Amino acid sequence: MDQDEAVIGCPGVLLVATRGTAGPGEVVVSVRGGTEAFLAWSEEPLPKGATVLVIGSRGTRQVDVIEWADPLDALGGFSADAG
Repeated sequence: MDQDEAVIGCPGVLLVATRGTAGPGEVVVSVRGGTEAFLAWSEEPLPKGATVLVIGSRGTRQVDVIEWADPLDALGGFSADAG
């Protein structure tokens, strides 16, 4: 299986909750200038709607994810009018 290295490090949102080691969910990932859907595997169950970060590719449109919070959100996000 060829890994999809372009997706590693990309953020996404879970459309279907993951069940940890019991099974995958589904994630929509921002990659290659658009969005793509993948099966999402995680060590711990993650809820639908969770923001995640892709940490690995299993090939065949399957990825490993962890829950993730954008550090810029803590700063109030990015504003094009800042400065």
